[in-house]
Amino acid sequence: MKQDKFLAFGVHIGTQKRRKDMEEFVYKIRADGLAVLNIQKVDERIQVAGKFLAKYTPDRILVVAARDYAQGVAKKFAEVTGAKAIVGRFMPGTFTNPESPDFTEADIIVVADPLVDRQAVNEAKKLGIPIVAFCDTNNTKENVDLVVPGNNKGKKSIGMLYWALATYMLRERGELQSGLDLSITPEEFVESI
Repeated sequence: MKQDKFLAFGVHIGTQKRRKDMEEFVYKIRADGLAVLNIQKVDERIQVAGKFLAKYTPDRILVVAARDYAQGVAKKFAEVTGAKAIVGRFMPGTFTNPESPDFTEADIIVVADPLVDRQAVNEAKKLGIPIVAFCDTNNTKENVDLVVPGNNKGKKSIGMLYWALATYMLRERGELQSGLDLSITPEEFVESI
């Protein structure tokens, strides 16, 4: 992935709050205290996540996003990759209560922010469902199986992260030729917000 795309969408902009867990992904701290993520590591982790997700049957992948600006891109990601999406509030018991009207089964979940989507993360962890999460500098790796560092608070950034993940995943599945991008642009992913 061209790193200038990540920069243009603000994927590298972290927060002033930094957790020790995320230090390995921080490139530098600006004079104003804002952490800057290492774009090369962001790209490497998205590739790893794409390869990992490609091993799963698409309709057994569940994308979870509670934040308003992450909901549209999570739906777009699910549409493009064949995954399922739960956006908005994740109802308690969705994974653990078969009698719940919201009951869903998944082999793996992708969350936009493990802090905001903690109900899904907690239930998935309880059942041993692997968790892929976009994590900013203020997140922890606790309960997350595969961390994808990135600005998960900016509209443009979260759109770019989901777009890049979809691109790598489809390349790994052989549905997109190596070196080619999705026919949908990152801007179109962002517009789905």
